[in-house]
Amino acid sequence: MVVAKIDFIKKYMNWNKNNNDNNPWGSGGNNNPWGSGGGNSNNMDFEESIKKARDKFGKFKIGGPRNLSLLIIIAILIWLATGFYRVEPDEQGIELLFGKWNEKTTQPGLHYFFPTPIGQTITPKVEVIRKINVGFRSASDLGFSSNTNAERKVIEESLMLTGDQNISDVAFTVLFKIKDAGNFLFKLRNPEITVKDMSESVVREVVGQRDLQFLLTEGRQEVEQVVRNELQELLDSYESGILIQSVQLQSVDPPDQVIDAFDEVQRARQDKERLVNEANTYLNRIVPNARGEAAKLVESAKAYKEQVVKQAEGVAQNFIDVYNSYKDAKEVTRRRIYLETLREVLEGKNKIILDDAGGNQGVVPYLPLNELKKGSNN
Repeated sequence: MVVAKIDFIKKYMNWNKNNNDNNPWGSGGNNNPWGSGGGNSNNMDFEESIKKARDKFGKFKIGGPRNLSLLIIIAILIWLATGFYRVEPDEQGIELLFGKWNEKTTQPGLHYFFPTPIGQTITPKVEVIRKINVGFRSASDLGFSSNTNAERKVIEESLMLTGDQNISDVAFTVLFKIKDAGNFLFKLRNPEITVKDMSESVVREVVGQRDLQFLLTEGRQEVEQVVRNELQELLDSYESGILIQSVQLQSVDPPDQVIDAFDEVQRARQDKERLVNEANTYLNRIVPNARGEAAKLVESAKAYKEQVVKQAEGVAQNFIDVYNSYKDAKEVTRRRIYLETLREVLEGKNKIILDDAGGNQGVVPYLPLNELKKGSNN
C-alpha cells in the first residue's frame, strides 16, 4: 500500500514538470489540478506537502524491530484474551492443562484459564437426564421413531433368580445425570456401560434376596428404593460423578415358557383367597349373632333367677307374717285367711248357685243356666 502511494506521488511530480498537454486535469497554463488561479506558489506548497508525506511513509518500516515488537505484544494480548470462557447454568467447566485435567470443576459463571494450545476448557451439560434400559430395548434404542411402541426383550439381562428359587423376568430403567463432570469424563472409560452393568448387578442381588410373590405384588416400590440407594453408594465409591435420579421397574413377570402355568397358580391362589374371605365374612356375621343370642339367654336366665328368688323370698316372708299374725289373733287370722281363699277361688269364674231346698229335686236338666246368665248381664 505504501509503495502504491509513492508511485502515485512520482507520477504526479512528472505530470507537473511536463507541459500543459500532459496535464491529466485538463488544458491551460495553470498547473493546479483543482482549477485555475493560485500560481506557482500554491503548486510549490503542495509539492512540499507531498514530499513531507513521502518522507514520513519512508520512515515507517513494518520489518523494523520496534514495530515488530509492538505487533507481537498486540498478538500476545489478543491470545491471552481468548482464555476467558463462560459456563452456563446447566453446565460445569473442565480445565485441561496440556491435555491433563487439573482436578478442578468450575461452576456457572465467567472464568479464565490458559488459552489454546496451553489450556483447553470443556463445558458439558450436567442437567440433562440420561436413561438406560436394562432387560429390554425401547424404540429409541432400536433406532426407530419415538412415536412407535416397538420394544425388544433382552433375555440375557432380564432373567433373574429370586430368593425362593424361582426365575423372574425383570425389566427396569435407570435415570441419572452428571453430578461431577470431571469425574464423569475422566474417572470412567464408558460411563453408560458402567452404569448399566452396575445397575444390573445390584438388581440381581436385591431380587435374589426376595420371593417372587413379593416382587409381583407389594414389593416393587421397596425394590426400586433399595436398588437406587445401593447403586448410588457403589457409583460414589468409584468416584463416577453420577447422580441416580430413580430406578423404575417396568415389568416383573415369570418367564414366557411358564407364564400359563404361573397364571393358573395365580388364579388358584386368588380363588383360595376369595373363599377364605367369604368364610371370614360368614364367620364375622355368625359369631357375633351367636354371641348375642348367648348373652341374651344368660341375661334372661339371670333375670328369671332373680325373679324366682325374689318371689320365693316374698312368699316365705308372707308366710312368716301370716304366722306371726296367727299367733297374736288366731280367730281373726283364721277368718281372714278363709275369706281371702274364697275370694281367690270364686273371683272371675262363671258360677251357678243352686238351692237344694225343695226336696232335692234340683233344676230342670235342659234349662240353659249359663245362657240365661249371659242374657241377664247384657
